[in-house]
Amino acid sequence: MAINLKNYTTEVPAQRSIENIEKLLVEFGATNIMKEYSPNQTCAAISFLIQMDGMMLPFRLPANPENVFKWLKKKKPQSQEKTLREQSLRIAWKQQYEWVFLQLSLIELNQADKLELFFPYLYDVNKKETYYQKLKQGGFKALLPESTT
Repeated sequence: MAINLKNYTTEVPAQRSIENIEKLLVEFGATNIMKEYSPNQTCAAISFLIQMDGMMLPFRLPANPENVFKWLKKKKPQSQEKTLREQSLRIAWKQQYEWVFLQLSLIELNQADKLELFFPYLYDVNKKETYYQKLKQGGFKALLPESTT
């Protein structure tokens, strides 16, 4: 599937997108915001807590610039790797900002609630995996109805 990708030419530094995500999350009640860094010293994920129904729930919002880099490499094979890696980081975090902004807009308009939209990113701190990763690891069987045999 090919679409006209939004923000793939962004010049917004990744750090600014990350800061904007943090501001949005704080406005919607997030606390204990933490950034996780990869071995190459770039931000790999933002973790945060949000109180819902009297419970503090942890979430982890990752960015995957490596996959963006692979996409860019196909689109611009003559470009220098360093340039593509820098652009990949900008794109990955700008896309995450746009996603968070749109999700929080739906919450603001009472189209959905926080947990409904952030559920895949609900984080099991002990196992270091999101709810989505747990479901995927189990072959999504938890989503299927029990067989009636």
